[in-house]
Amino acid sequence: MAKRDLAELKIPASAEFIPVAKRVATTLGSQLGLSLVDLDELTIALTQACDSAIEAANDLEGSADLKLTYFATNRALVVDVDLVATGGHALAAPKPHPEADVELQRLAYEMIRCFVDDFRPLVEPTGHVRFRMVKYLAG
Repeated sequence: MAKRDLAELKIPASAEFIPVAKRVATTLGSQLGLSLVDLDELTIALTQACDSAIEAANDLEGSADLKLTYFATNRALVVDVDLVATGGHALAAPKPHPEADVELQRLAYEMIRCFVDDFRPLVEPTGHVRFRMVKYLAG
């Protein structure tokens, strides 16, 4: 499966910038031939992934950005959402979560899984968060 880098976007970890990430995803997805339904589903999943990463950023000390990497394979559009510290500093370990927050995060992940063909969350104790979402092309 050949990987073709399409775009990389770095935005502040703030909800106001999620529409930019969605616009890039829909533009690239439409160029690759995703249907309107697939594009809608991808943007729903991307919104939730960005929200989850922003929530993780709020638990950290210092400011953070979201780095979104968009690439294509022969069969899919792949979007990675990474939480990175602003200015290249290391991320500080997150604060512990109440049990209710953990359950809400699990539900958020399940919602993302409903809208993409493959979803892989990676949340490290160091505070690093990465979400990979894959939407397969028809045919």
